Amino acid sequence: MSKFTKEMVDEYAEKLLIGLTDEENKMVLDEFEAIDKSIDAINKIPNIEKIEPMTHALDDFEFTLREDIAGESIPIEDALRNAGATDGREIEVPKVVD
Repeated sequence: MSKFTKEMVDEYAEKLLIGLTDEENKMVLDEFEAIDKSIDAINKIPNIEKIEPMTHALDDFEFTLREDIAGESIPIEDALRNAGATDGREIEVPKVVD
């Protein structure tokens, strides 16, 4: 597989409408380089192609689905009483994305 280039990152960033500075482009390329190294290390494991993929991180994972029974809800006013700031029937939260 070919390595990512500055031009490729710029092209993808333009398609995603997220123009990148040269510094950000270098950061993305460095991240891809680290990912490539990790993948190369995994590919060097002997007989890796014979390993069956996991479906869950824990082999002894068991689950039982409970019956979905609709129950009585508390009034919205009682739920909002525990919230810090509200706007009508909505809870105000701090802005996390600029």
